[in-house]
Amino acid sequence: MLTPTHRRAGLREVPLDGHRLSVEDIVTVARHPGTRVVTLAADVARRIAESNAMKHSLIDSGVPIYGVTSGFGDSSARQISKRKVDSLQDNLIRFLSTGVGPAADVDVVRATMTIRANCLARGVSGVRPELVSALIDLLNADILPQIPERGSVGASGDLVPLSYLAAALTGRGTVTHRGTDKPAARALEDCGLTPLTLEAKEGLALVNGTSFMSGFAVLALHDARELAFTADLCTALTSQVLLGNSSHFAPFLFEAKPHDGMVDSAANIRAILTGDIAADSGIRRPDADFAELERPIQDHYSVRCAPHVTGVLRDTADWAYRWLAVEVNSANDNPLFDVTDGAVRNGGNFYGGHVAQAMDAVKTAVASVGDLLDRQLELVVDEKFNNGLTPNLIPMLGPDDFEAGLFHGFKGMQITASSLAAEALKWTMPAASFSRSTEAHNQDKVSMGTIAARDARSVVELVQRIAAIHLIALCQAADLRGLEHLSPPTRAAYDAVRGVCAFLDRDRPLDADIERVVTLIRSGDLRGVVELETQDTVSGETIR
Repeated sequence: MLTPTHRRAGLREVPLDGHRLSVEDIVTVARHPGTRVVTLAADVARRIAESNAMKHSLIDSGVPIYGVTSGFGDSSARQISKRKVDSLQDNLIRFLSTGVGPAADVDVVRATMTIRANCLARGVSGVRPELVSALIDLLNADILPQIPERGSVGASGDLVPLSYLAAALTGRGTVTHRGTDKPAARALEDCGLTPLTLEAKEGLALVNGTSFMSGFAVLALHDARELAFTADLCTALTSQVLLGNSSHFAPFLFEAKPHDGMVDSAANIRAILTGDIAADSGIRRPDADFAELERPIQDHYSVRCAPHVTGVLRDTADWAYRWLAVEVNSANDNPLFDVTDGAVRNGGNFYGGHVAQAMDAVKTAVASVGDLLDRQLELVVDEKFNNGLTPNLIPMLGPDDFEAGLFHGFKGMQITASSLAAEALKWTMPAASFSRSTEAHNQDKVSMGTIAARDARSVVELVQRIAAIHLIALCQAADLRGLEHLSPPTRAAYDAVRGVCAFLDRDRPLDADIERVVTLIRSGDLRGVVELETQDTVSGETIR
């Protein structure tokens, strides 16, 4: 609950009502703890309490209710008395705590908690308002359950991962509290919070949903959209350092094939080039019957067709965004309580099919962009294609310099980028295709949404590093070619990269440089400095 301390700090509230939680707010809560406070929106507690009261009335009437007065899954024909309903929820959390693998990153856990609280705030799950408030209290106190990444098939939602969230609310398990691992009970005590005893349906309401996969998905999607911008920046820089043909990005071409994402990427590149688009190739017909042109009329596909590749990612991300916005604002557990009609509705809202399909598509589009950037990098480092730059972007040395012949520059960086691209492409096998029957054939068609979302996260992380390697190489190429070839936006990007990565004047380890540039990309800081320089461009176009 919102405390006086939060009010005094003037933190912006993120009110949850089950309908209007934005993807952007989830990312901010997940990655910038302490800058937002999550609350229950006005009148939500009343709506939650109404479904809870209906649940108790039905329990008292003796009506069988799935997961409340019956067992779970294929045990649903086994009814219990109302004296056992609380114990049933506690047992549910215990038998589901079977997750394996590394613990999910803290930003994923915060996103998961925010989404789960919002889904319950919709007010049809039959839980108490106090349960949702307790979950919000954990989030605001930064008490984060340690959730193993593996163990969900994505239907009945994320049963196994979310059981660790439910356990933390009851004071069990291990949590990370403001960066320190400790028992959940102690973290609650340190914050003046009381462990909950789950009542009828509450354990099931916590675990029976898509919030864990959605946490991965929202963050992966946010980062994928940032990569689309980074790819446009890399394409503009590649064109400049290779002295390429900027007319490939002329508006006429994209008006003739107006896919939204492609149009936006081309406009971004023009804005970053500050409108310096040649009227034609700049090459004239020779007077003789035959002559070798000094430059090709067309650049390689990885430059000329870059908007067509990155545009696919942009358009894929747009519809994935719409799907995820629905998912994180939905009641996705089972059963649900229809207060208006006084009926319990048993259904399948926990199924993560939309998340699975969206993430399978996003990861494929992101991997394709990673492959594109790796191909651009090859052109920049290869003396056969880089239009007079040094082999592997080594520093310029005279033949009499003692160190001549010793340096290999970006040879290792290109090897790593190629490896990352291959791995990203390997991850594009669609997880949704691998449905299998589980839980005694009760869950006989499952979504694999959590695996798809985790895969998308992995592909995004690989491509972030390809982009970082490419940016470092492009800055090296700009130094070798001459900074006068850069536009104000690309010069701003160059300065940002140079702020964390120095010119390669001799061979040195570059692994730490790569991670520093990844932080520039992931944080949005790189976009920020470029956007400042594109607001008053010659073309009048701005970053999209």
